[in-house]
Amino acid sequence: MSVLDETRLRASAHQVLREAIDPSLPGLYRGKVRDNYDLPDGRRILVTSDRLSAFDRVLCCIPFKGQVLNGVARWAFEQTADICPNHVLDYPDPNIVVGRRLTILPVEVVVRGYLTGTTSTSILTLYRTGQRQMYGHTLPDGLADHQALSAPIITPTSKAADGAHDEPLTSQEILARGLLSEAQWREVNETALALFARGQALAAERGLILADTKYEFGLDAEGVLRLADEIHTPDSSRYWRADTYAARLAAGAAPESFDKDVIRAWVAARCDPYKDAVPEIPPELIWKTALTYVEAYERITGRAFTPPAPSPPVAERVAEALAAFHTP
Repeated sequence: MSVLDETRLRASAHQVLREAIDPSLPGLYRGKVRDNYDLPDGRRILVTSDRLSAFDRVLCCIPFKGQVLNGVARWAFEQTADICPNHVLDYPDPNIVVGRRLTILPVEVVVRGYLTGTTSTSILTLYRTGQRQMYGHTLPDGLADHQALSAPIITPTSKAADGAHDEPLTSQEILARGLLSEAQWREVNETALALFARGQALAAERGLILADTKYEFGLDAEGVLRLADEIHTPDSSRYWRADTYAARLAAGAAPESFDKDVIRAWVAARCDPYKDAVPEIPPELIWKTALTYVEAYERITGRAFTPPAPSPPVAERVAEALAAFHTP
């Protein structure tokens, strides 16, 4: 990133959206990153904040992150609409998407193309403990950290309530518990693998590797399977720089990432992030992560990132956009 570009971004570095609470709107649900509202007409408003979530908790806020996520998801939804319809109806603000309210399926779908990850449910974490059977798949001995799998696999997890941890599932458990019907699970599997293949191909065109990603699916009022939330963003996906991947793998080093792994790794090296208090994250690491998100937006989409203006405050801009949905 050039000095000029970073100077332009620093002028708006104070523009952080921590929350978007509007007491005049109904059906507020606060996720770790998004503040959501359910309107009586069946629409859902999703406001993507700058909160950074990992290890089932919010760690900090990163300038521009919400706008980056919303922008990348918008681009990715456009690139995959021929594979699976999505929930999107409108984008009234850089941090807001209005979508159809869906009945979210009770299974989170993670597609993994590489032996990697840092969380307790990642296949690398499990593999390092000696496990070879996970999520209904059997992995061979002798795989190196961050090595490509012979073919992408789906590793589903339960959707945990706030404060709880997602639990690994197998296809058999999903069907036995009645979480999804056999036809639904087959459609979800086929769709997720097709989306991942498209995402990997698009990433490769930009000199990136899409190592893994997660999808959230729901059913609309007509029973049509649709993508919800976000797809192929730096939060829902793990991107690596392709040009340095082979050399770093050969050296036993972790690939260069385009996601929040930098902060996840920093926190995990200093505490048990699932149990301990998280130490204060240095401002320079937060700024470095902000620049990484901006670079990720430009690399993934091929479009220039336009930061929010230095004024008015981004929270005021978002509040004004939300006010348009107030009922008389």
